[in-house]
Amino acid sequence: MLETRSGYKSGFISIIGRPNVGKSTFLNRVIGQKIAIMSDKPQTTRNKVQGVLTSTDSQMIFIDTPGIHKPKHKLGDFMLKVAKNTLREVDVILFMVNAEQKLGKGDEFILEMLAGNSTPVFLVINKIDQIHPDELLGIIESYKERYEFAEIIPISALQGNNVESLLDTLSKYLPDGPQYYPADQVTDHPERFIISELIREKVLHLTREEIPHSIAVVIDKIRRDEENNDKIHVSATIMVERDSQKGIVIGKRGALLKEVGTRARKDIEMLLGSKVYLELWVKVQKDWRNKSTHLRDFGFRDDEY
Repeated sequence: MLETRSGYKSGFISIIGRPNVGKSTFLNRVIGQKIAIMSDKPQTTRNKVQGVLTSTDSQMIFIDTPGIHKPKHKLGDFMLKVAKNTLREVDVILFMVNAEQKLGKGDEFILEMLAGNSTPVFLVINKIDQIHPDELLGIIESYKERYEFAEIIPISALQGNNVESLLDTLSKYLPDGPQYYPADQVTDHPERFIISELIREKVLHLTREEIPHSIAVVIDKIRRDEENNDKIHVSATIMVERDSQKGIVIGKRGALLKEVGTRARKDIEMLLGSKVYLELWVKVQKDWRNKSTHLRDFGFRDDEY
């Protein structure tokens, strides 16, 4: 049983918002290392990613959720369910918006979802480094008219502006509680999950159009080299939905797949603190995003949420 220390604050904080508002960038900034992948393509985050920030007097467990959007397939239904369900589990909700974008239908949908919610909601206006300071007041007013936020805090997750102030304010809203995770643990996800996400991120960066949403990465094997204990072998399969996509991911004479491997290996080595031999395969699994069995096989499990 976890012991609650006198004066120690701990709690769970959900980060929600439309796709591409900077939730993963914010999480990585707070935690101090990459645990959530980043891309300029929407719907990059598919599962909820938990990041743990521990200090001498508090522990904050952040949950980065998939960008909330209208589902177009079973994978989309899964992502929306994940985002909605986290709202019932947390002590504070961070509703993150992009300062460069006007309040739109996606934001209205989220505000409707929050209606009647008793959990404190912070409006976090991200990317303030991209706008003129005079524009900020108008953005704040447009949201204040629609919801009674506990706090409104403008930040730049990329540059770190005002992030510390946000964390200080958050700690005041957390209940007294135990330290849920060891002080040196930064995420509750296993290494396999982080590695698969790092590989998927590189594919997102290097491909365009229909490819990004059609891929999943499955880790087939992770083992330490018996002869060279400092080296780890990682074997992974990149799943796509069509033969044409397989050709794109592999690239001319395997060039694109090789580049994915080179970039991913560097991040995986930083994560594991060891030299890595990375082996990548590409496999076609037709229409996997609409098949529940494939979604479960690729790590999207309904029963966990």
